[in-house]
Amino acid sequence: MSLIVLGTVALDTVRTPFGFRRRMLGGSAAHFSMAARLFTKVNLVAIIGRDFPQEYINFLDKKGIILTSLIRAEGATFKWSGEYKRDLNAALTLSTELGVLSAFKPKISEDQKRIKHIFLANVDPDIQRHLLAHMRTPELVALDSMNYWIKHKRQSLLRLLKEVDIYVANDQEARDLSGEANLIKAAQYLYSRGPEMVLIKKGEHGVLLYCSKFIFSIPAYPTDKVVDPTGAGDTFAGGFMGYLAKVKKINQVNLKKAVAYGTVAASFNVEAFGLQRTSRLKLKDLERRLSRFRKCILF
Repeated sequence: MSLIVLGTVALDTVRTPFGFRRRMLGGSAAHFSMAARLFTKVNLVAIIGRDFPQEYINFLDKKGIILTSLIRAEGATFKWSGEYKRDLNAALTLSTELGVLSAFKPKISEDQKRIKHIFLANVDPDIQRHLLAHMRTPELVALDSMNYWIKHKRQSLLRLLKEVDIYVANDQEARDLSGEANLIKAAQYLYSRGPEMVLIKKGEHGVLLYCSKFIFSIPAYPTDKVVDPTGAGDTFAGGFMGYLAKVKKINQVNLKKAVAYGTVAASFNVEAFGLQRTSRLKLKDLERRLSRFRKCILF
């Protein structure tokens, strides 16, 4: 029972109406792993530069995340700087420094190649395909991306959709890649490109799961404490994929539960800067909030 995640481990600089943090531990793979670790063993595949603090590596290791495929290379670590105004759904990107990420070629062990559950977090689709090509017998492959790759590597991303089971996107990304304004039509288009399921994240408005057999939509968990939304989508994906890796069986009931677990995990993420809140979580914390969430949406 384990999963493998390919993505970024980054140094994030973030300003929100509630404060400012510089060079925090962040990145898609780090946020994903912090939620997924509550359910299963997580193998993290990423690259960092010589400037990446050893204390952050020690931190990830103490959380039980398997770091044998975290490569340290000559050069600078991937860095992202962003700001949130009053609308905490929308991040204004101030700067992006790819650093060593621009020449990243994932390297994994023979044992890792046999892992059945794979999450391709936000990174260049060519890098995602490189990892996927080395996996022996995948059973569940999920793919995330972002507007940058939709704009600059659209065809590569569309080809990759044919090779995955689940495509995960936020609402704007789904609209940009599909060309459809309506999210149901966007989901239908993306589904037609290959994946068996499409997950559309809508921030404070919840999430939509679309597949041929059913459509499932739930709101976000109603929290009154939103400090920093950075990584909330990756945290959602970590809770979603972590639960599915734990239960192993993919059916309608478990998919709906996975969406709910992911939603609750994301609600913790936004309550503090970076990984500050999710790094302290235990599974019982998710269970308690999930119980309250169930009462909120039951009618």
